[in-house]
Amino acid sequence: MDPLLCSYRNCSERMRIVRCCGPGDFFLERVVFPFELLTFHCPPSTDVQIWARESAGVVLAEQLSADSMAMEESDTVPRPAWLPQIPIRAVGVKGNASSVCLQRG
Repeated sequence: MDPLLCSYRNCSERMRIVRCCGPGDFFLERVVFPFELLTFHCPPSTDVQIWARESAGVVLAEQLSADSMAMEESDTVPRPAWLPQIPIRAVGVKGNASSVCLQRG
């Protein structure tokens, strides 16, 4: 099973925590700063949780599947890593946070 290349953009003015729990002891947790784009690899059946700090404490702001956050991959020549990626559409938009699919090539 090939891992998915996923992305998440924090469109809020506060830090978010992205937590991924997948099959076979897969676990990934990252802090995403305001307006930062996080890209990561994970198994296809991974659950992705977005946590936010509110006045009542840390709350689960959004829950997505890795499949819905997957970036489109092209069979053409890959875009060099030093060039900026080009956003083509946002998916899973909820509140101020969204995941973004990026165009490659």
